[in-house]
Amino acid sequence: MNEIIKKNAIPFGITLGLLSVLITGFIYVFDINLFLSGWVTFFKVIIYSAIIILLLNKTKKELGGFMSFKEAFTTFFYAAALGIIIATSFDIVLFNLIDPSLKDSLKEITINFTVELLEKFKTPTSEIKKAVEEIKNTDQFSVLQQIKGLFTYFLISAIFGLVFSAIFKKNKPVF
Repeated sequence: MNEIIKKNAIPFGITLGLLSVLITGFIYVFDINLFLSGWVTFFKVIIYSAIIILLLNKTKKELGGFMSFKEAFTTFFYAAALGIIIATSFDIVLFNLIDPSLKDSLKEITINFTVELLEKFKTPTSEIKKAVEEIKNTDQFSVLQQIKGLFTYFLISAIFGLVFSAIFKKNKPVF
């Protein structure tokens, strides 16, 4: 791997991971209802995108103003993967070691949110009961589920990486 890519991707990936840990910690301390907030998710995507744009601009500049699609994608994905691993590791520790009861609290919040949402859409009671039972029977914060989520985040990041790489690539002119 190109040393410039590695030199940039690692600190930016650590920044993404630590930022995620800080946001999760803030939510845990101040209001666990924010774990289900679409606004928080939107805010995180905007902040992470800004960091990725800074990363790709910096890397492109250090590569002499040219960056292939592969270089852009590699830079993006290494940083994103490192951030995801840090964030997921913290989530595993938080939900399974620091405060396992948090899982139950979030499960109740999720059930209430789901019931309210399904009632707004006039979903039949039998379907609402099925949804609630499924939530009750799933430990979405178990270590195994967190690891499964890690791979889902990798896939989503790869899709974003393809888009960002297409935007930031600039091939050297051929004479």
